[in-house]
Amino acid sequence: MFNNDHHPIEDFFGVKPDAEKGQQKQPLKEAVKRPSLWSRLRLLPKVLSTRERYLILVLLIVAGASVVAIPFTSYYHYTQAAPAFGGAFSEGIVGEPRHVNPLLSQTNDADRDLVSLTYSSLLKYNADGKLVPDLAKSYDISSDELNYTVYLKDNAVWSDGQPVTADDVVYTIQTAQNADYGSLQRINWQGVEVQKVNDTTIIFKLKTKYAQFLNNFTIGILPKHVWENVKPINFGVSDFNLKPVGSGPYVFSKLQKDDLGRVKSYELVANKNYYDGRPYIETITLKFYDTEDQMIDAYNNNDIQNLSYISPRNIKKLKFKQRLDIKTIDLPRYFGVFFNQTVNPILADKNVRLALNYGTDRQALVDNILNGNGNIIYSPLIENVLGIGDDITKYAYDPAQAQAILEAAGWAKGTDGILRKNNAPLAVHITTSTFPELADIANMLKDQWSALGIQVTVDVLAAPQLQQVIKERSYEALLFGEILNLDPDPFSLWHSSQTKDPGLNLALYSNTTADGILESARQTLNPADRAKKYDDFQKLVIADAPLVVLYNPVYLYPQTSAIKGFDASVISMPSDRFSNIESWYIDTKRVGK
Repeated sequence: MFNNDHHPIEDFFGVKPDAEKGQQKQPLKEAVKRPSLWSRLRLLPKVLSTRERYLILVLLIVAGASVVAIPFTSYYHYTQAAPAFGGAFSEGIVGEPRHVNPLLSQTNDADRDLVSLTYSSLLKYNADGKLVPDLAKSYDISSDELNYTVYLKDNAVWSDGQPVTADDVVYTIQTAQNADYGSLQRINWQGVEVQKVNDTTIIFKLKTKYAQFLNNFTIGILPKHVWENVKPINFGVSDFNLKPVGSGPYVFSKLQKDDLGRVKSYELVANKNYYDGRPYIETITLKFYDTEDQMIDAYNNNDIQNLSYISPRNIKKLKFKQRLDIKTIDLPRYFGVFFNQTVNPILADKNVRLALNYGTDRQALVDNILNGNGNIIYSPLIENVLGIGDDITKYAYDPAQAQAILEAAGWAKGTDGILRKNNAPLAVHITTSTFPELADIANMLKDQWSALGIQVTVDVLAAPQLQQVIKERSYEALLFGEILNLDPDPFSLWHSSQTKDPGLNLALYSNTTADGILESARQTLNPADRAKKYDDFQKLVIADAPLVVLYNPVYLYPQTSAIKGFDASVISMPSDRFSNIESWYIDTKRVGK
């Protein structure tokens, strides 16, 4: 209630209210007696309704926030986020490192991953799958295409501070060529002479032209001053195989082993002297697991942030998917069923091989086993990745066509539903790996081929047994995979000289015309001309049907969404996912636009 002595409107505005309508207002007698502004403001709540008070309060808050926000808004308007040094992540890998050594790492993914992080090569693949300089500053090719001159960057150093020189390159290649050191890289360097010109210049001399020779420059370079006194007999057991001295973007810091002496984790730190600039991410921890399921459990328990790879069938097992950015990367790898016609004479009948091709539902394999994470293909040159001509014969799924081919070839079903000719059943034995994905593929193929009336058995072998079977070529139908380079040279996979171990001609394919094309393509440096030759080659292979080409799986790399800067769309092999790791970053800073 207001009293008669003081009227709130009078107190606030400094005037008395009209006594009657139409009566003139009387000014205050003395200015000094007027209430102060603060006194008037104090009375404001008494003359406003509750709604009006809240409205004014909100307006005041908005005005105040706007004033405070102005400098921040201007700051973000005139700056942008940029990578900053710092941050760390951990990644799980299936396997165990044994030889973190570029000359001994070819058969172990864990070794290759660590080599990719700690060592450098003359050339490397970029995010688009193109060869670009790494340790090399540039290179020249002679007019006769037999001499390759490489010029090294002059600011490259080893992690112990010593400079990288031509002596290191010469030592690495000559060690790879020496059979006493047991490097699988030896086959790539046979017949190549390597010569030092000066500390930063090396010449590689070939006896015959080799179009894909530049691929050889992706070999990691070893430090001569570290390895030169290690004898061949000790090369594979030296401590430097687990504590590398390299020139790559990351430097070995420490490792941990379990009670059985197995390596369980590696810690790497950014190489502050890296010739292409210090990597942004400071620390990487790699942890090793026996199986993919163990690696997934580690992620679900927050022990790791990245997974080196995940099978499509296992994506559903991952928790906290919102924390991950699952990268889908093309890889020049394919899986197929390779027919050994010498072990099973039935497979020497081209009609049988064609029927098996038409009787294979590739799309069902990709959809049901890979959850759609793959591409059906019809050529061993992986038409969707390598782009070598796609006007090829495609044996699309057509069981009726398969049946017609077999019937025309004299195969007839008995009362048991099995196809027979001359009282002999049409039987095929599939051999494959214990890898769950391949075992499932083999069983689905069994169902598809059995529906045609073929008697199919499946044999799933552990890695050591499978390797022995492959070495002996004692399988009938081998479900297996092969990896090509992004600039492919299928010579070792398909030339008739490679049918025996250590060659990789798993179909024991022999075709004089195909051999001639492969030999000629190796000496054709013009990419367009070489691609034409490989197109002719793949058409020959498809027509002869020495295998059923199945699918090209995509590489799934679950990476924490905290990491930025990953931009690889195609990689030559899994370890190449680290090819631009110096550009990855986690922490950021604001810089002017």
